[in-house]
Amino acid sequence: MDAVVFDLDGVLVDSERAWDEVRRAVVAEHGGAWTDEATRAMQGMSTPEWARYLVDALGARLTAEQAAATVVDEMARRYADAPPVIDGAVDAVRAVAVRCPVGIASSSPPVLITSFLDVAGLGDLVLVAVSSEEVRAGKPAPDVYLEAARRLDVDPRRSAAVEDSTNGLRSAHAAGMTVVAVPNPHFPPDPDALADTAAVVIGDLSELPAALERL
Repeated sequence: MDAVVFDLDGVLVDSERAWDEVRRAVVAEHGGAWTDEATRAMQGMSTPEWARYLVDALGARLTAEQAAATVVDEMARRYADAPPVIDGAVDAVRAVAVRCPVGIASSSPPVLITSFLDVAGLGDLVLVAVSSEEVRAGKPAPDVYLEAARRLDVDPRRSAAVEDSTNGLRSAHAAGMTVVAVPNPHFPPDPDALADTAAVVIGDLSELPAALERL
């Protein structure tokens, strides 16, 4: 592999439940109604996309801009103490960075990506960090992974992506990357997506360096 690009939420930071909690609270507070498919549908969406979803699909009586600001402000407040970094995540990134360039391709806004990098002390090792706010479409579209590969100056077909969710797996696969799946235990990916996209499935990030050796 010429590079490895990590997803953030659910891979390096245990934040998927927090995103879900905060969005549910905002929808309830502003007159909307949550649906069974909402959580999975929004995983991987960019900030403008999920903000519109809260308003248009779930009925929150806010503008999309207000919904985005309310949710991101609360997530930033929660990150202020310390992002919930997943055990072994920092060591895994450091181990991978010894062998090839490392990037992040995330649906989180830049402020939360920066917060993670600062707390984890990985700013010097993660050469590129791309938010889906910076590209045309969020996951499952391939845009955020393609942009990360472009900024790293590598061929996506010679790069690996580390992902946990259905939309993330499909995004990385659509970009042509070799996909390493670390299924999210709280919101597991669709079995068909896992079977269709993942070159290898690992239980946690401690297995990543050995898995990359096999690719």
